[in-house]
Amino acid sequence: MAEKDLQLFLTKVEQLNAFVALSQRDLGLGEALRNCADHQAVVALALQHGFAIGRRWGEGPGAAEPEQPQPANLLVGQCPDSGQEYKQRLVETPGLWLERIHSCSYSGSWQDQPFSEWLTLLRGSAELAFSGPDERVLLSQGDQLLIEPHRRHRVVATDPAPGTLWLALFWGADP
Repeated sequence: MAEKDLQLFLTKVEQLNAFVALSQRDLGLGEALRNCADHQAVVALALQHGFAIGRRWGEGPGAAEPEQPQPANLLVGQCPDSGQEYKQRLVETPGLWLERIHSCSYSGSWQDQPFSEWLTLLRGSAELAFSGPDERVLLSQGDQLLIEPHRRHRVVATDPAPGTLWLALFWGADP
């Protein structure tokens, strides 16, 4: 499996797991999920809560996901379960996309992205690790950082509830 396909698959699994966890915590959402008549209704419900689960493995960004107005306030939203993060694509054009990321006591795996990433913290704090050369970066609300393509990095830790809110802009090769 190509790295790009693996990352698409892992992102979808992550989104599915986060949506299921939220539906188990939020009784109203759980009931709405039980009342969905078909797959598209589930996809639409998930998207209303910021989860992109409609894309099939191997399809490009935005595939099989209906249009939905974005929330007016980026700071509003349910905190993910401890150890999890939610990603919501806010804007997307070929070679450029913007994501809102909500992390809660999250620690991620090493990343080697073929694209550039600029990020800023809207709320909370985070620690990132870089390799080659080894470096640790502590970020707090309002801090920003540019990660060049193929700069190996990972999220070491983010804040517990209410979590860390990121705004991340990506450009270059599509994921």
